[in-house]
Amino acid sequence: MPVLLNDLFQTIISGIAIGCIYGLVALGFVLIYKATELINFAQGEFMMIGAFMAYTFIGLLQLNYWLAFLFTVAFMWIFGMLLERILLRPLVGQPAFAIVMGTIGIGILARSVVSMIPAWGTNSFAFRTPFTDKALRSRGLMISWEHLAIISFTFALILIFYLFFKYTRIGIALRAAAQNQLAAVYMGISIKRVFSLTWAISAALAGFAGILLSPITLVHMIMGFIGLRAFPAAVLGGFGSIPGAIVGGLIIGVTEALAGAYLPIGLKDIAAYIILIIVLMIRPEGIFGIQGKKKV
Repeated sequence: MPVLLNDLFQTIISGIAIGCIYGLVALGFVLIYKATELINFAQGEFMMIGAFMAYTFIGLLQLNYWLAFLFTVAFMWIFGMLLERILLRPLVGQPAFAIVMGTIGIGILARSVVSMIPAWGTNSFAFRTPFTDKALRSRGLMISWEHLAIISFTFALILIFYLFFKYTRIGIALRAAAQNQLAAVYMGISIKRVFSLTWAISAALAGFAGILLSPITLVHMIMGFIGLRAFPAAVLGGFGSIPGAIVGGLIIGVTEALAGAYLPIGLKDIAAYIILIIVLMIRPEGIFGIQGKKKV
C-alpha cells in the first residue's frame, strides 16, 4: 500500500477512535436532555473523574485492568445517582437556567477537588492496559491496539444500549418518559426513578469514555474540557438523537484528525466547528434531529 494512502488510513482510524470518545460523551448529553430537557455541562468532568478512578484502581492499587474497568463504571454509576439525588433533585421546579448553572458549578467543583487530592493533584498520569505498546501491522500499515479497542468497545456498547432500550422493561420505561413524561406517569412509571437512572447511565458512560481515552491523552485535571468538543458533536448529530450523538462524534473526530494532518496549524481546532456551522445552516435541527413546529 502506498505510503500516502497508509498515512491517510491511519489518520482516519485515529480520528474514528477520538470520535468514538466524543460520541460517548455526547451520548451522555443526549440521554440527560431527552429525559429531563436539561443540559449537563459537567459531562466532561464526569469523564475526568472516571479516568482518575481508573488510574487509582490500576496505577495505585495495582488491580487487574478488567476488574478496575468494572469498578470504575460501577463507581461512576453510583456517583451519578447520588449526585442527582443530593444536588440536582432539590433544584427540580426551579428555572432551567438555575439547574444548568448548577451543572457548570459541579464541573468547576470537580476540577478543584481533583487538584486538592494528594494522589491526583495537577500532574499527568498514565497506566498500562492490555493494549499498551501493541499494534496491528500489515503491508506497511500500523494501527494501534488502543485505537482498535476504543472503536470495538464503543460499537459493542452501542449494541448493548440498542438491546437495552428496545427489549428491557427499564429501557422501554426510559424511552416512554423521554417521549412524554405525563403519559409515562399515567402508566405508572416513576419519573424520579427515571431521572436518577438516567444520570447514573450518563455518569457510567462518561467513566467508560475516560478509561478508554486515558492511555492516549494521559490522565489530568483538565481532560474534562473534551466536553467542549463533545457538545458540538451532540448538536451536529441532532440534540436528542442517540444515533446522532455517535455520528456527530465520528464526524468531528475524523475532521479534526484530517485537519491536523493536512491543513495548516491552527485549523484543527476550528475545522469541526466550521462543519458544524455549515450543517446547521442547511439543517438547523442537526443530521438526525426532528424538526419541531410550535403554534404561536
